[in-house]
Amino acid sequence: MIFKQLFTASLTLFGLTNYVEAQNKPNILFILIDDMGYPAIECYGNKMVKTPNINKIAEQGVKFTQGYVCPQSTPTRASLLTGQYTSRNQMWHVVPKYGWPNARVKEPEYLDNLPREQFTIAEALKTAGYTTALIGKWHLSTYENDGYYTYLYPDKARFYGFDYVVAKQNPTEYAGVGDKGVDFLTDETIGFMEKNKNHPFFIYLSHHTVHNPILAPKDLVKKYHDLGYPDKGVNFAEYLACIEHLDNSVGRLQRKLKELGIDKNTIVFFVSDNGGVDNQLLNNPLRYGKGSAYEGGTRVPFMVQWPDKIKGGQISKTPVHIVDIYPTLLDVARIKPATNHVLDGVDLMPILLGNKKTETKLASRPIYFYQPLYDLLWGATPSASMVEGDYKLIWFFGDYIDREDNNKYITEGRIELYNLKEDIGEKHDLAPANADKVKQMKDKLEAFILESGSIIPGLNDKYNPEKWNVRSSNNKKEE
Repeated sequence: MIFKQLFTASLTLFGLTNYVEAQNKPNILFILIDDMGYPAIECYGNKMVKTPNINKIAEQGVKFTQGYVCPQSTPTRASLLTGQYTSRNQMWHVVPKYGWPNARVKEPEYLDNLPREQFTIAEALKTAGYTTALIGKWHLSTYENDGYYTYLYPDKARFYGFDYVVAKQNPTEYAGVGDKGVDFLTDETIGFMEKNKNHPFFIYLSHHTVHNPILAPKDLVKKYHDLGYPDKGVNFAEYLACIEHLDNSVGRLQRKLKELGIDKNTIVFFVSDNGGVDNQLLNNPLRYGKGSAYEGGTRVPFMVQWPDKIKGGQISKTPVHIVDIYPTLLDVARIKPATNHVLDGVDLMPILLGNKKTETKLASRPIYFYQPLYDLLWGATPSASMVEGDYKLIWFFGDYIDREDNNKYITEGRIELYNLKEDIGEKHDLAPANADKVKQMKDKLEAFILESGSIIPGLNDKYNPEKWNVRSSNNKKEE
């Protein structure tokens, strides 16, 4: 904590003495969508909904076809703000706490509050003269601490580097009714941009939609009903209306940036926090959806636009991860990394600027996932995985659920290997015929988990075959 205070103070002083330079730094707008699957956007394959405004981010910037996040909300948000994989920041589990104490594998302890000592990307940007805002979902604190599922408490925002957060004392006023706050949060973002148009800003716009309950304006819902889409089930009308409504929101933001004359010098990110719920919108061609270690749980829309710097229309096949945002924004703001804050991500600016040599180099770097937890709603059992080059390895530590066999529960560990270049749907397990490749990747994955301060979970001495799937929770509020 002392280091963090001294570092922040020294860089803040540096920033104040370089105020003129700060005015020339680009604005940053990071848009995070909740539960939006890979094929939900038109430019990623959705043929049911037109998304011209979101498409424009790709048309005027870079679309990553292999952009990764964590399989669920809290871990992705922690990795975004810290630049660290979950095995390092210890926030691999959705908060507040719950678990399966009688399951076969013992779930490791995890943090259920983002530590105030973490040096977040918002805090780093403030040292470079940025004014910062979190507008929308927080989901990094338990209810009795610094925030709510829905928002960060305004009097606690300073601990995480935010100058402004939405001060809604009753989150059901906007997050659980109407359009789930899309218009409200968009209005808040526009207001913040107007107020800070002459000063560099960082806005973390964190939407609640398309998370359950699915809510959209009634006129848009009627539009999709009239087109023949059903009231419920896969590809239902209100879900499709949500996507169009989000696209309209992005269009409003784009028009405001242009009206304010700051569109050219604003870098815009559009990412989802995890894969989509696969009984609402199919994640094809990816396997499964939210909560899963397979591609449908972790591969999402991932786009970046910066008209002043980035050439439009680029499509990158290089695997990238949410942990890369932190070092990328340090580069954007021309900030040196804090020496005592480990970053697992890499700076994506060379790729965004079209450096093919860097892109080739990064294409083979390992990307890690650590989720040593049960979440039976999504068929998840404790696992870790990694993507390296064309290959993906998934390591189930002690059991797994076979969704292809009527959700059969198997009480043994398992390792799977896929060639994502040839098999994006992860249908053909190559592990049995590639023992050397499996060993090489598993050894690297295990070494990284241990180096980053986590463990390989072992068997649970309280395992009860009769009660293994009974969830225990101190708080059963929305996840």
